[in-house]
Amino acid sequence: MTPQAIKVACSNCNLRELCMPMDLSAGDLGRLDELVATRRKIRRGAPLFSNGERFVALYAIRTGFFKTCIATEDGRDQVTGFQMAGEIIGLDGIVGDQHTCDAIALEDAEVCVMPFERIEELSREVPALQSHVHKIMSREIVREHGVMLLLGSMRAEERLATFLLNLVQRLHARGFSQSELVLRMTREEIGSYLGLKLETVSRAFSKFAEEGLVEVKQRHVRIVDTEALRAVVASHDVSSPLKRCT
Repeated sequence: MTPQAIKVACSNCNLRELCMPMDLSAGDLGRLDELVATRRKIRRGAPLFSNGERFVALYAIRTGFFKTCIATEDGRDQVTGFQMAGEIIGLDGIVGDQHTCDAIALEDAEVCVMPFERIEELSREVPALQSHVHKIMSREIVREHGVMLLLGSMRAEERLATFLLNLVQRLHARGFSQSELVLRMTREEIGSYLGLKLETVSRAFSKFAEEGLVEVKQRHVRIVDTEALRAVVASHDVSSPLKRCT
């Protein structure tokens, strides 16, 4: 299939409001259509990009879930984030012109490829795009600060409650349920992200289920009592940076 045959029209994409600037003129939307020329399919378990790989593009996730991770000195994979449809991935490569982490598909996924050189060119011509890219970068910084707060000051139950509330909030922004979700990541991956052992994550899930806060069936999670789950992290502002990162 030729690049032209799989050309993506941003102006007609139902995720545009999540990953592209709002309130653009018809002309500017046409310019954005030129920016995204191809889609790329990634199989579950395959990398979108790897640590050390040359940075050439940002990727707008069209479908699927990803995790980003880095290898620790003892050989373990440390999960640094989870990304879903409507989010931009690949910002880590801007600073040094090479990626500093691995991005792995947690399920079959599809991304829109946005060459960074073209982004820079269009940003000079479409101010709204430049502002949007800056907002995306800022949001990533805020998210990292939120993770630092999460790992530095919260108990295990607070970390997991915060994670679930954030995840369902992000999914709801994409039209999914406010209370039900399917975890695309394993409990071990959740533990790696939250700085918790697998057993601790499992115990926290069991405790929430016993207290009637959630119902858990393998990877299917239903939040039964949102307010009670928020109360678990009542000592921390529910509108904290991590929860606002959608």
